[in-house]
Amino acid sequence: MYHTITTVVVGAGFIGPVHVEALKRLGVRVKGVAASSAEEAETARKALQLEVSYPDFDAVLADKDVDVVHLAVPNVLHYPMTKRALQAGKHVMCEKPLAMNAEESAELVALAASTGLVAGVCYNLRFYPLSLEVRQRLRKAEDVYSIVGSYQQDWLLYDTDYNWRVLSDQGGALRAVADIGTHWIDLVSFLTGQSVTAVLADLYIIHEERKRPKGEVKSFSGDDTPVERETIKIDTEDCASLLFKFSDGARGQLWVSQVSAGMKNSLRYEIATPDAFYQWNSERPNELSIGHRDQPNQLLKKDPSLVSEGVGHFVNYPGGHNEGFPDTFKQCFRDFYDVILGSTPRSEAQFADFHAGHHEVVLCEAILQSHREERWVYLNE
Repeated sequence: MYHTITTVVVGAGFIGPVHVEALKRLGVRVKGVAASSAEEAETARKALQLEVSYPDFDAVLADKDVDVVHLAVPNVLHYPMTKRALQAGKHVMCEKPLAMNAEESAELVALAASTGLVAGVCYNLRFYPLSLEVRQRLRKAEDVYSIVGSYQQDWLLYDTDYNWRVLSDQGGALRAVADIGTHWIDLVSFLTGQSVTAVLADLYIIHEERKRPKGEVKSFSGDDTPVERETIKIDTEDCASLLFKFSDGARGQLWVSQVSAGMKNSLRYEIATPDAFYQWNSERPNELSIGHRDQPNQLLKKDPSLVSEGVGHFVNYPGGHNEGFPDTFKQCFRDFYDVILGSTPRSEAQFADFHAGHHEVVLCEAILQSHREERWVYLNE
């Protein structure tokens, strides 16, 4: 059924090819790719074995064969490209953040609603099977007391580490929080059913100057070839400490860092309820620790025969056969395309829609305000 939908992925850096691979595994027809130049698009087309390389975004929108556009481009392009794609009648799956500010994201929410098109933000981390299991269990919990965790990486540890994300005019005024912290916030809000209502933030820049290569580099390319560099000023945070108040009374705490040596991509959460304490780590995604007061603690391993009803739809392999980061994209897109096909009602979809994406943008603005004013900021102010 997925083969009846035609999709184009815009962006050929780190995450664009991840989208292509996941869509192909799902069975979606990925017709082609667009990139920052016609030459880069053609290189990506050959590498990804696609039919068409589009010379520019205009060519994508003009192709009446295309039903869905996936946007995996720098943050500053999300709003204008999403707006144009919706106006051209295309369903949209956009990488986070949805836009550079809340005014833009609110406009996109309204536009998506007016068109009736399916529009999502790629918060793929919702779709690890054991996190979906936590969500099902929390639905039965009497209460959630606390939500604590971290998201840490080390790819910007050195002052010679550079990517467009460190530039506020390309990625936004927030970097570590917007790039990875929002994944954690979206995930725990999705799991608990509680949204953030207030925040107290402390942002910290470790490297106030970085040595940029003369010529842009791709994210996570691993290319250590010596290059000529220039020193640039940095005004986006390397790490952050955040306190939260949630809508149903839970308290939360998050540490975000892109300068933690040895932490390659480690998202952790700990969620406390009256009956159980759930601990999960994205670097060991097929294990869930469940703590108890009056009985032995448990270590649940991912197994479709052991998860709650409704979770098994997003588990494709038997117990002992690990599912990881690439699978979260496949399952996120499965949910998204099921809505397009009409096999899942919008009210039952689990992917992040534009309302969720807008909330994250509003929250990022509150985080930045809290840091600058050194106080709690309430989202309904």
